[in-house]
Amino acid sequence: MLSSAIKVGAAPGYGDAAIDGAMQAYALTLDKFLVHAAKWHPATEVVTGRETGDADRLSYAALKDRAVRVSAILAGMGVRAGDRVATLAWNTRAHLEAWYGTMGMGAACHTLNPRLTPEQSGAMLTLSGAQVMIVSADLLPLAGRIAEKAMAVRHVLVIDGPTDGWTAPRDDVAAHELRPEDNIAADSIVWGGFDEGTPSGLCFTSGTTGTPKGVTYTHRSSYLHTLRALQADMLGITRADAVLAAVPMFHANAWGLPFAAPAVGARLVLPGRFTDGASLARLIRSEGVTVAAGVPTVWLGLVEHLEAHGGDVSSLKRILVGGAPLAPALMERIERGLGVTVQTSWGMTELSPSGTMALPDDPERKASVSGRPAIGLDLLLTDAEGKALPDQRNSEGHLRVKGAAVVERYLGYAEPATDADGWFETGDLARIDAQGDLIITGRSKDLIKSGGEWINPAEIEAIIGALPEVSLAAVVGRANAKWGERPVLLISLRNGREITDDELLASLRDRVASWWIPDSVVRLDTMPMAATGKIDKLRLKKEYGHPEG
Repeated sequence: MLSSAIKVGAAPGYGDAAIDGAMQAYALTLDKFLVHAAKWHPATEVVTGRETGDADRLSYAALKDRAVRVSAILAGMGVRAGDRVATLAWNTRAHLEAWYGTMGMGAACHTLNPRLTPEQSGAMLTLSGAQVMIVSADLLPLAGRIAEKAMAVRHVLVIDGPTDGWTAPRDDVAAHELRPEDNIAADSIVWGGFDEGTPSGLCFTSGTTGTPKGVTYTHRSSYLHTLRALQADMLGITRADAVLAAVPMFHANAWGLPFAAPAVGARLVLPGRFTDGASLARLIRSEGVTVAAGVPTVWLGLVEHLEAHGGDVSSLKRILVGGAPLAPALMERIERGLGVTVQTSWGMTELSPSGTMALPDDPERKASVSGRPAIGLDLLLTDAEGKALPDQRNSEGHLRVKGAAVVERYLGYAEPATDADGWFETGDLARIDAQGDLIITGRSKDLIKSGGEWINPAEIEAIIGALPEVSLAAVVGRANAKWGERPVLLISLRNGREITDDELLASLRDRVASWWIPDSVVRLDTMPMAATGKIDKLRLKKEYGHPEG
């Protein structure tokens, strides 16, 4: 209880008690990450691997200067805050300059996936309305076909090579090299100064199970996502690390690594377009990479290269995997073959993209366990109608999420992507174990309804994928006049391995219901992969989902 002798109001020497104090306004905008790195880690490098085996190197200080000049070039072409600028490029230093040059001035960077068709990318560009497209030189032929479909495109700026491969699809589209090294007046360019809710990026979902949708990231959402990812129980990198981003920058902002690395002053290592095993092994050794991130198939390629040609990657300590389910046998093979710890994760484009991560160096890690969410993201399991399950532990349900870096509405859609309580339905089926760790059990759209009962392909794929002879496995439903759908198993084998159909199906007996066992086995020389490194279920369903005959 306050003494009656103390009077509210005047306090000699302390100001007026009726006036609250305040904290500084500090907009959470992404340019601050590179500005921070340039000031406090100016000599730390961004390194890009080259086909010749050497590397392109540039310090954060120099990269920031060049990125500001990119902003000046874009401003000279009429780009303003709120506009969208498209990129069609690989993971390179020049692409990173274009990113920060675009976002720093308040425009949004629309990353296009070069593995999509011109029709798909053209439709996305038409929706985004970008008039400027920044393109890797080797992708110029594709860029021309895309620009033919996207009538809004007026300017093509070429990075990582000359304009030799350009053929204009229209008279009103011109291509020029993007040259921030030229004597460009950038004194008038001031980064930031806009609202933190300003759009910073645009990425379309992978479309492996449906039509791609555009997810608009804001400066605030990606800034907070970065702070969440940098927590010790998540990515947990420091300035002592050299971080290899083998996940493409067009795949959900390369999982946020181009923001996280400069935020802590870590060296950022980019592979360019060369993510084959030989190129990655050379880059990891030459740059002393300590932490790397990418889809499982990338690391499988690295393991197979080392198995065939020898050598090691002794500096590499940890690999973050995501983007696709990881079979236990593959996780064990990667850890044994590379001498690393595999850190599993779960996320999606709509989450910016990180959702959960297992603990780094967890001695009890499992391939099936994707860890817990960090502060800033929440999970909820529901039934098929969206009603919360009464027991959120050890029950399978439909996974919903809520957080500061979770989509609220897709580009071009008037209605929200969330329910009335603000939860976003991920489309994943999941369990949360007693410790609070997330286990993804399948995709609701992948479920096969046979004779009125549901079959979960993910459970079959996990068992088949664990066989030492199998490289990749997928199960899709095939239309059946009697049962509605029946499962079909599609596999690709590891080099030099053999296994019969009977042996494959025998591995499922007594482990799944008898009516879950696939009716047929299809052997593929190469499993079709979507542009983001996942097995392309949509293509498999189109090719193998029709009745035989």
